[in-house]
Amino acid sequence: MKLRIKCFTLFAALILSGPLYAGATDKIRVYAASSMTNALDALVKQYKQSHDVTIVPIYGGSSSLARQIEQGAPADIYISANSLWVERLVASGIAKSQDVSLFARNQLVVIAPIDRAVELDGTNVLSWQTALNGQRLAIGQPNAVPAGIYAKQALEELGIWSTVSQSLAPTNNVRTALTLVERGETPLGIVYQTDAQASDKTKVIYRFAANTHQEIRYPMVTLSHNDVVNAFSNYLKTEDAQQTLRRFGFE
Repeated sequence: MKLRIKCFTLFAALILSGPLYAGATDKIRVYAASSMTNALDALVKQYKQSHDVTIVPIYGGSSSLARQIEQGAPADIYISANSLWVERLVASGIAKSQDVSLFARNQLVVIAPIDRAVELDGTNVLSWQTALNGQRLAIGQPNAVPAGIYAKQALEELGIWSTVSQSLAPTNNVRTALTLVERGETPLGIVYQTDAQASDKTKVIYRFAANTHQEIRYPMVTLSHNDVVNAFSNYLKTEDAQQTLRRFGFE
């Protein structure tokens, strides 16, 4: 009898306290390229004003995040700064092509510390040498980080790569390249227009023409499906969300 009473009491407590995993589906983990930090933070804030949900953005280099997802990281949504890494997840069966959509576009620029008097003709080798003055160029890892991949493409197209490739300060994500320039640790850096817009410590001194590199596209893929994740994923595709992206310099 005592055993039955104890079991009933335990069962009643579980019923009253709700499901064992209550709220688990109310957490959305969004793995996003570091260049999305400011814009996605704003989008999350906007969404939570009318939705009782926990959204956890995890920012980093697109390649690093993709590898984490491949290794089992619990991502619900992945936003990459390069189609390559999303295609890789699709090819491996982790993501489905029908769950991929274009989220945003960006531009590539060269920045310098805001208080540094410098000009740059991005098409001229001597101009690069003068602007760097024997120092390093902050750039995302050119073989992995999307901003670095695009930068290498542009510099090769302009005939500059062979001159600057031995003077790089490669970083694991584009925001770190921005930080190096903000701190004055490098005189120049190649980042996205949106990163430059988010910083009050740097200035844009050159804009790469769009035809010097692949189009900078941010694909988004929904990796898990439940009502909570799908609702937020759908919100990110709305005109309201797109207006916020444009406010932060995305296209």
